[in-house]
Amino acid sequence: MPTLSSATGASSTPATSVPAAGTAPLRLAGVATMVGSGLSNQTGAAIGSLAFPVLGPAGVVAVRQYVAALVLLAVGRPRIRSFTRHQWVPVLLLALVFGTMNLSLYTAIDRIGLGLAVTLEFLGPLTLALAAARRRVDACCAVIAAAGAVTLMRPQPSTDYLGMGLGLLAAVCWASYILLNRTVGRRLPGAQGSAAAAAVSALLFLPVGVVLVLRHPPTAPAVGFAVAAGALSSAVPYLADLFTLRHVPPAAFGLFMSVNPVLAALVGWIGLGQGLGPIDWTAIAAVVLANALSILAPRRG
Repeated sequence: MPTLSSATGASSTPATSVPAAGTAPLRLAGVATMVGSGLSNQTGAAIGSLAFPVLGPAGVVAVRQYVAALVLLAVGRPRIRSFTRHQWVPVLLLALVFGTMNLSLYTAIDRIGLGLAVTLEFLGPLTLALAAARRRVDACCAVIAAAGAVTLMRPQPSTDYLGMGLGLLAAVCWASYILLNRTVGRRLPGAQGSAAAAAVSALLFLPVGVVLVLRHPPTAPAVGFAVAAGALSSAVPYLADLFTLRHVPPAAFGLFMSVNPVLAALVGWIGLGQGLGPIDWTAIAAVVLANALSILAPRRG
């Protein structure tokens, strides 16, 4: 579940942000921050799912978009009036993709569970990374990831094909989000583009919030769960990434990002009782292993 500052989309992070060898304490703090960020992200999704019976996935996503917009607007402070058409086009596309990605993911979580949904979504950035590579090891990683995905989606009497499809739609959106985020980063300074995209996405979900309030008045606990999901899955990871990307090498950041499907499966199992069988755990491990091998394999200059 990426935020608008997710590492796979933060191509503007300069190489000089990687710490020197003498800053081991900062690196250790960065690793601890990554662990906390990952757990916060997946815990937020799990808490948000508790509001599904009252708000539905769309309602929870709407609240999450509102929270993300408030945080990013406070940090990015976009000068919207100065945006040109050349800048607005990718910002609007990013807003559309961001909203679609979260809506499809949360609906998939509602249907197939947190672990499987996040693993399928992770195929998006993994496929994008492997498609741009030209090494034999990357071809092997692609095969491993594909095998894991096919195993997760194997036909069973209880298979929810719509949920699986929504998980794959989230994957496509995440890959698109990465490419658009890079374009926005090149055309607008700092976090202005991301903040503007989050604001537009929140505006798109305003009708959802209005309809929800008019037709199904939300309860206080449900709203609290949704707000917590927005804070834990948007605000905390975004602020954590700002620190981590300055003190942890990009390879280490990418490697840890690949562990998110495992964290999601663990949080879903412990927090929501969404148990997975040995075959599903093996498939998730295959997807994570594919990404880890691709990152750790030496590159020839």
